[in-house]
Amino acid sequence: MNGIVLVIEKTAWMTLTVVRVPQTGRIDKSYPTVCGHTGPVLDIDWCPHNDQVIASGSEDCNIMVWQIPENGLITALEEPVVVLKGHSKRVGIISWHPTARNVLLSAGCDNQVIVWDVSTGEAMITLEDMHPDVIFSACWNRNGSLICTACKDKTIRVIDPRKETIVAEKEKAHEGARPMRAIFLSDGNVFTTGFSRMSERQLALWNPESMDEPISVHEMDTSNGVLLPFYDPDTNVVYLCGKGDSSIRYFEITDEAPFVHYLSTYTTKEPQRGMGYMSKRGLDVNKCEIARFYKLQERKCEPIIMTVPRKSDLFQDDLYPDTAGPDPALEAEDWFEGKNGDPILVSLKNGYVPGKNRDLKVVKKNILDNKAKNTEKTGPATKTTSPTASIKGDVKLDEILNEIKSLKELVSSQEKRIIQLEEQMSKIAI
Repeated sequence: MNGIVLVIEKTAWMTLTVVRVPQTGRIDKSYPTVCGHTGPVLDIDWCPHNDQVIASGSEDCNIMVWQIPENGLITALEEPVVVLKGHSKRVGIISWHPTARNVLLSAGCDNQVIVWDVSTGEAMITLEDMHPDVIFSACWNRNGSLICTACKDKTIRVIDPRKETIVAEKEKAHEGARPMRAIFLSDGNVFTTGFSRMSERQLALWNPESMDEPISVHEMDTSNGVLLPFYDPDTNVVYLCGKGDSSIRYFEITDEAPFVHYLSTYTTKEPQRGMGYMSKRGLDVNKCEIARFYKLQERKCEPIIMTVPRKSDLFQDDLYPDTAGPDPALEAEDWFEGKNGDPILVSLKNGYVPGKNRDLKVVKKNILDNKAKNTEKTGPATKTTSPTASIKGDVKLDEILNEIKSLKELVSSQEKRIIQLEEQMSKIAI
C-alpha cells in the first residue's frame, strides 16, 4: 500500500474499491470498482516497486494483477494486466518479492506455493509436496532469498524457493489447534504467533539456524482471535492485531533478553474485522507519524495514526532511518538465475515524493520460438540438459503439434463441407 490510494474489499466480496487516502466520508454506491474475479477476494497486496499496481487472490483460484490509473478510477476497471492461473483451489495468500521486480508469491488451499514471473505470466517455481495441509501464512525475508511459511500441521518452515528445499523447520512451534502466523525479521530471525495447548495466545522468536528451542516465548491472553503481526524493519517494532480484538499491541525486538519487549497497547471500542498497514513511504514525517493502520469495521474503514510526540520541528533521524524505496534491486530474470539484492534505501528527510511509475507490461512467451532459440544457442551442449526438463519439453511440443494437426484436419473437413453446400445451392438456383 502506498501514500496515494487505499483498497477496501467491498461487501460484494468479488470487487475492490480504490480511493485516495485523503478522501473521507461515505463512498457512493455508484463509485467505480475493480471487478474481474468470479469469487470472493481473499487477499490483496500492493506492489512495492510500482505504487499503481496491486495483485488480488480469490476463491475462483485465480490471481489478477491490476494497474490503477494514476488519477484514480473514473470508470470500473474490468480488465487486469495479467491473470495468473496455476492453483486448483482458492488462493488465500499473495506477496510481492521485496527486492526483485515482477516476482510474486502465491499460496492456495491446494497446499502449493507458486512463485510467478508477472512480466511473462509464467509460474516459474512450484513447491508442491512441502506442505501436507493448508498454509496459514507465507513471508519473504529481507532480501527475498528465503520464504517462511506456517502450516496447519503446526510446522514452521524456512524454504529456499529456487533450490526447492526446506532449509529449517520446527514441528509444533505452537501446540494449539488454532491458526499460526510467521514472519521474517530484518536480522533473519523468525517471529511467530499462535496458541498454546491450553488455548493461550503466544508469540515466539526463533533462530532458523537452530530451531530446536525458541529464543523467547511469551504468553498473552486466552482470547481466541488470531494475532496478525505487522513488522517495521526500520525500528524493529512488531504490531499485533487480533481478529475480533479492539486493540493493537506493539513490541520492540532487540538482541538483549528478554528479546521481545512490550511497549504499549492502543485500544478502541469497536472490534476489528481486518487491518491494513501503510508503507513507511506514505507516513507524514512532519507529524512524527511512525505507523498508520487502516482498521476494517463492519460498515467503515478507519485510519489509526500512531505518532511520537516531539517538541522540535526538525527531522527526527532516530524515528526515520533510511527505508526501503520503490526501486528494485533486481529484475525478475536476475533473481530466478540465483542473484540476491538488498533493498535500495531512501531517506525520508524531506518527505517521500513519488516518482513516475512505469506501466506494467506482460510479454507472453511463445513456446515453439523459445525451443528453437534454445536449440540454436546450445547446439551439442544440450546433452547436459536435465533429462526431466527435456522430456517435459518434448511432451509439451508433441501436444501442440497434435493439436495443430487436429485443427488442420478439422479445417479441411469443413472446407469440403462448404464446397458440398455451395454445389447444392448452385443446383437449387438453377
